[in-house]
This record gives sequence, C-alpha cells and structure tokens, in this order.
Amino acid sequence: MNEFVKWWYKRGFLTGLMALSLIATMLLSLPLSAQTASRLPTTELRGVWLTNVDSNVLFEKQRLDKALQNLKDLNFNIVYPTVWNWGWTLYPSQVAKRVIGKELDPEPGLQGRDMLKEVVEEGHEKGLAVIPWFEFGFMAPADSQLAKRRPQWLTSRRDGTQIWKEGTHDRVWLNPFRPDVQQFVQDLIIEMVKNYDIDGIQFDDHFGLPAELGYDSYTVALYKKEHRGKLPPKNPQDAEWLRWRANKITNYMKRVFTAVKAVKKDCIISVAPNPQRFSYDFYLADWARWERMGLVEELVLQIYRNDLKVFNSELDRPEVKAARSHIPVSIGIISGLKGKFVSMQQVQTQVQSVRDRKFAGMSFFFYETLWNLTKEPSSERQASLRGIFPTPIKHPNLLAGWKP
Repeated sequence: MNEFVKWWYKRGFLTGLMALSLIATMLLSLPLSAQTASRLPTTELRGVWLTNVDSNVLFEKQRLDKALQNLKDLNFNIVYPTVWNWGWTLYPSQVAKRVIGKELDPEPGLQGRDMLKEVVEEGHEKGLAVIPWFEFGFMAPADSQLAKRRPQWLTSRRDGTQIWKEGTHDRVWLNPFRPDVQQFVQDLIIEMVKNYDIDGIQFDDHFGLPAELGYDSYTVALYKKEHRGKLPPKNPQDAEWLRWRANKITNYMKRVFTAVKAVKKDCIISVAPNPQRFSYDFYLADWARWERMGLVEELVLQIYRNDLKVFNSELDRPEVKAARSHIPVSIGIISGLKGKFVSMQQVQTQVQSVRDRKFAGMSFFFYETLWNLTKEPSSERQASLRGIFPTPIKHPNLLAGWKP
C-alpha cells in the first residue's frame, strides 16, 4: 500500500471514529427521557398506592389534589386509594353506618368530605384511572368498633385465641365463611360500585384468612357437616384443611365478582397479592386459581424484595407466566416504608427487570416514599421518576382483550 493510500485510509478511519465519538457524546448529553422514550412500551400500567398509614395525603383536599397533580406531571396513570382500613370506610357509607355505627373514619381530615369522590373526579380530570383498594379485607383492629359490635363475626385459632399480630398492632379477623360477614363485605363493595364512577376495585391477601385461623365454632360446625362429623385437622397447614378453606374463599370471590359485574360490567376486578406460594399457604388466597377461573382482570403482584436475583426469580415463576398470557400483570415495587429506606437505584433496577420481561407495568408502594419519606433529596427522586416515565402513556384497556 503506497503512502497516499495509507494516508487516506488512516484519515477515513479517524474521521469515522471521531463521528462515532461525537454521536455518543451527544446521546449521553441528552436527558434520560430522550434516550429511553423510543424504547418504552406503547401502553403501560403506572400505578401508586395511596394509603392512610404513615401518610396524610388523603386527609385534606388540597393536599390530595396536589398529590394527584404531581403524579400526573410524573406521567403516572393509575392510583389505588385505600377505602377500607382500620375498621372504617374512608368514604361516607350507609352500610358501615348500619353495621359499625359510623359512616366514615372519624379522622378529622375526612370529616365533611367525600374523599373517594374527590379522587375519582380529580383523578379522571387528570387522566388517572382510579381503582379503590379494599385494603383491610376481612381484617380489623382488635379494638375497633366493628370487632366490639360484632364479636360473633370473629374467627380464632384452635386454642381459642383471636389476636393476630401485624407488626406491633393487634388485629382480629372476620370469619369469611359466615354468611352475615360475607354479606357485609359484599354490601360495602357494591355500595362503592353503585355510587362512584370507579374504574375497578382492588383486593389483596387480606381478602383471604391467615391459615392459623378458622377454628371458631361456626367454621368447625360447617367442616363437620361436610365431613361426616369429623373435626378439622389439628395442624393448620394440613393440605386438605388448607384446600377446604381456600375453596370457600374462592367461591366467595366468584360471588363478589358476579355481583360487581351485575352492577357495572366494566368495573375491573384487580388483585394485588403476594407470590402464590405465600398467599395460599399463609392467607388461603389462591389467586392463581382465581385467575384461571376468570375472576381476576388485573394482577398487581407484590414483590417487595431487595435482592435482585430473588426479585427476578419471582417474576419468572410459572404461575406468573401463565397469568400473563390471559390478563395484564404488573409488578408491585416497594419504594420504601417509614422505617425502611429503599434507594432510587434499586427502584430503577427493578423497573428495568419488569420492562425487560415485558410485563404490563408496575405500581409503587407507597406514595409518601416515592420522594417524601426518604433519605435521598426529593428533587433527585422526582428527577429519577421523570427518567423512568419520560412521556405520558395511557394505561391499557383492561377489558379489550389482553395481548402480552
């Protein structure tokens, strides 16, 4: 090769190299939104839970409006506000008034307001779907008015004890096998569906029952009736005893699903459980079966894990893959708790794992820890969320026929 050719060859190579370097520099200088927008899905469920535990976001209209505006600005598209918690409804309820004696949680910030109506109206105006979260399910505080007024509704362990510890809190559980309990819970749900323009209703593991419970006199008599006088097994983890109780809860889930659809066909039934093994073994909540029966139209699987390998292993479970072929499955990601800091780097990494596997989206627990209750500056957390959700995206039409 003569010197002239060598010179041109070298010049062309260096010119190309400089061009590539310039392009790379330009790309890296762009905000994350510009870099990632082209790789985002065309629809995505982007949710957050609004609760009254360690949060006052629901206790003042102005604060609630600001939160919804913040979520809109950060390109979220679904909120899950709690509506049944601590033994009270967080919206005016005639069903609650009849059974509990009060139509509304006595928290001063809720008095004179209809929080659920505010969330629905403001949320819809801002393009947010609103799916109320029936957070406590069959659970109630041990000292609640509900427990005091309806002691016959409570279930127990084999030794007769009823208190179930949730952290430092004493809880009790309504017996999900009693017809009067079932009717009360169903009436609360249907009241919401009838009176509010909600997009769905969400349940979680609390719509089941801790497996150690179910030894109350009513349930024992029912079991004996269906087993030729035989008592329930002493071991609460006995396979047949687990299945019998889980099937009863599944039957009730079907009843609630049917009742909701009879009132409003396009009201989504959403379930936000723990992974199947835990939900079934510890809460008798057989959500994989519910999903196969067509009783779940949106699954938001709570995978609150710090270890990325464990997190990913839950994403890849067979029952999760099966559900994804039928319905939208999004992943619940923990953004922190009052006493537990979760870095935004962990949040971003888990979001990427969810997107890499092409799930329907993700939802964060909970609003306050997105950027308020955190060790990282609020401005940095919000900037990171803008990078995660750089552009507005509508959530999928959950009833239009899901295509994973």
